[in-house]
Amino acid sequence: MKIVVQVRLLPSDGQAAALAATLRVCNAAADRASTVAFERAVHSRNDLQKLVYGEMRESGLGAQAAVRAVKKVVDAYASLRASVRTGSLAGLRRVKAESKPIQFRENAAQPYDDRMLSWHYDARTVSIWTIAGRLKGVRFAGHADQVAMLVSHRQGESDLVLRDGKWLLIATCEVAEAEVTEPGDWIGVDRGIANLATTSDGLNFQGGRLGRYRRWHARKRAELQARRTKSATRRLRRRSRREHRHATHMNHAIAKKLVAVAQRTGRGIALEDLSGIRDRVRPRRDQRAALASWPFHQLGAFIEYKAKRAGVRVIAVDARFASQMCPGCGHTARSNRSSRDHFRCRACGLAGPADHVAGINVRNRARSVWALVNVPRPAA
Repeated sequence: MKIVVQVRLLPSDGQAAALAATLRVCNAAADRASTVAFERAVHSRNDLQKLVYGEMRESGLGAQAAVRAVKKVVDAYASLRASVRTGSLAGLRRVKAESKPIQFRENAAQPYDDRMLSWHYDARTVSIWTIAGRLKGVRFAGHADQVAMLVSHRQGESDLVLRDGKWLLIATCEVAEAEVTEPGDWIGVDRGIANLATTSDGLNFQGGRLGRYRRWHARKRAELQARRTKSATRRLRRRSRREHRHATHMNHAIAKKLVAVAQRTGRGIALEDLSGIRDRVRPRRDQRAALASWPFHQLGAFIEYKAKRAGVRVIAVDARFASQMCPGCGHTARSNRSSRDHFRCRACGLAGPADHVAGINVRNRARSVWALVNVPRPAA
């Protein structure tokens, strides 16, 4: 499985100027190549490289940098086609995206392979190609665990990124998945907004604090948007990334806790299948922004990849009526959930926190699905 490791690059002023100039030249060359690919409908990396390689070399790119820039363009168009094919890009957004060449920002990330970038882990430095020549001894900083991961598992390309005036190197590491153990039982996990995650064991991760934090950021964004200045736009971008990092940190912490409990108790993790939830659910007007921006998918993705590393099995089950069905008698009705927080079965009287009941239903469905999958088949 692939793990991304991000470290901070600490160039001197002169080195930073060379890196910035390199990003500008690389992305300008990628822009020109993108126009050629769009106008001639070229999707093959080899075919596009034949058309633009000479011009890229004349613009100041090294041979390997030109190859990486071509690959970046081809990958961008492949991602666009994949988004159209899966339906994530549709309607007017699809028409707009397909009507013009893909453009690359002046400071967009640039991929580097091992011919262009060398890591020296003991010295905490890198040697990196730029249009001004190769820079040697450029320092980087990272946690000891990150460096250990790079030493043991780094493979493939690394991306040079300039973000908020900070230089970053983002490397891909290939980590072997742990052997998945057969679960003795399941932990059902119900995801939501008021409670980010609630398990069938009753473990609850409340979302009130994150909700207040996001509402505070929304008010600040509205104030900055009203100013309509370049300074306000820069601050909006920084604030957006800060909010994203906070939500990401919380999801990491929740996923780590859930996987640790499952690993310790020899159980698997059952999640609701929430694909298409934004199309199925019709929230009130005041809830639309929260539902559209809530990181449900991210939490599920974090649980899945951490579970793979720990050898814990994850299964997705049908999410329909999970919070309206009684886990005791099976009676399903909207009236069973008298309020957002409370559940009371109209048939048998079973009562409890609504999200906990939903987590139990998710667990029970995982048990049923797993039992069907593992039914002994008679030998042919």
